[in-house]
Amino acid sequence: MENFTNTPKLSLLSIILVLFSLFSWRATSDSVHENFLHCLLNHSQPSHPISPAIFTPQNASFSSVLQSYIRNLRFNSTSTPKPFLILTALHESHVQVAVNCAREHGLQMKIRSGGHDYEGLSYVSEVPFFVLDMFNLRAVDVDIESNSAWVQTGAILGEVYYKIAEKSKTHGFPAGVCPTVGVGGHISGGGYGNLMRKYGVTVDNIIDARLVDANGRLLDRKSMGEDLFWAIRGGGGASFGVIIAYKINLVQVPEKVNAFLVRRTLEQNLTEIVDRWQHVAYILPEELFVRLTLDVVNKTVRGNFWGFYLGGSEKLLSIMNKSFPQLGLTQSDCVESSWIESVVFWAGFDSGTSTNILLNRTPALSFLKRKSDYVKKPIPIDGLEGIWKKMIELETTMLTFNPYGGRMAEIAASATAFPHRAGNLWMMQYLVNWNQSGSEAANFYLGLIRELYNHMTPFVSKNPRQAFLNYRDIDLGVNHNGNRSYLEGRVYGIKYFKGNFERLVKIKTKVDPE
Repeated sequence: MENFTNTPKLSLLSIILVLFSLFSWRATSDSVHENFLHCLLNHSQPSHPISPAIFTPQNASFSSVLQSYIRNLRFNSTSTPKPFLILTALHESHVQVAVNCAREHGLQMKIRSGGHDYEGLSYVSEVPFFVLDMFNLRAVDVDIESNSAWVQTGAILGEVYYKIAEKSKTHGFPAGVCPTVGVGGHISGGGYGNLMRKYGVTVDNIIDARLVDANGRLLDRKSMGEDLFWAIRGGGGASFGVIIAYKINLVQVPEKVNAFLVRRTLEQNLTEIVDRWQHVAYILPEELFVRLTLDVVNKTVRGNFWGFYLGGSEKLLSIMNKSFPQLGLTQSDCVESSWIESVVFWAGFDSGTSTNILLNRTPALSFLKRKSDYVKKPIPIDGLEGIWKKMIELETTMLTFNPYGGRMAEIAASATAFPHRAGNLWMMQYLVNWNQSGSEAANFYLGLIRELYNHMTPFVSKNPRQAFLNYRDIDLGVNHNGNRSYLEGRVYGIKYFKGNFERLVKIKTKVDPE
């Protein structure tokens, strides 16, 4: 009886202590946040006041600012952890103040460029955090005379392409085909597009950068040193500082290019066509890029062959008829246009759509998951048939194959932090999208893409099973930034960076020892 009566007293005492600790933590937390806010206000330059760039949950615009660059609806729910503050930097000095104040008050900062981070890592955290949003820093300064441009990391790729085309019909830039992707994350993770077989990935065309380091210093390539400059080209910029801008090298494109989209199903000899694709796509002339996307339509697998060629249709047809006749490309399939118009075509817009669409920052949204792999040898016919069977079973999953070869096979794996070079036939992306909210739907579709990923194990790279940093995938591992930070980071780090991982660790340790 005595034990029975004492139990609730102990429980009540425990509850009181827990509640007290929670209230104390909340009070301490609020105090830290308040002090951080005062730090921002007190250290901003009078010529560039920071107050218009600060949004807290008490601000009526807070939710709209937060949601405006969330590109994956999985991370736009009421249960998603929210920042205690968003700083929409209006000047590079605001970035310096944010870094210094975050360090002084021990707060986590998330850096968001275009919000396309597949896992929401640029605006979600499990600990109290604030978001440094870069979308206001979006200047694109093109200098055709020097074949270069300074691009702030809050710009989107479509804006970069549009600004280049305003100045020249014979210049382009090797980066992604999705125009709403932000420059900051795309470039710092490696970046690629349909020019990569000719000019390499995006980071192969970066010649300078402006970065705020962990001590709040604004550095360029010369002052940051070659090690740090190497790291922010493919190593993920947010690990090493806040990149304000990249200086990009513009590349030559002809006044007229050709693009095509040819679709074939299993009933139209897709297996034979894909088998030929995997044997020739990586050895075609480097001016030609043929991407293959696979989806399921009407209970059959459909192959979508997206082509891009730096030249005329006559030469394109000659190459295809000689090397890839199985596809059956015809003159009527070829769409001749300027380079900037081909960007619109590859983005999936209807024929005749104005290039002004590239300035639109609002993409269609869905719930989504992505994964990646690298393929080093052709998949046997029976392997392809097994993939078709699995995709039809899963119904909604998709695959994208991006061919390597050309310039990609010539650049050393250690030239930049992006390591995936010679020896890869193609890079693969796994895709699944859905429109139903809730954890039940999420778990169902996440299960589908993971099942396809597991099915592909025999056909992809091994030891390590490589992955592409821009296609961030927390299934590969999570770093809790504690005493096991190196060991946790290494689990996925060697998949993303292969032999470059250890050098990245050394650079990180040097530039951000805390």
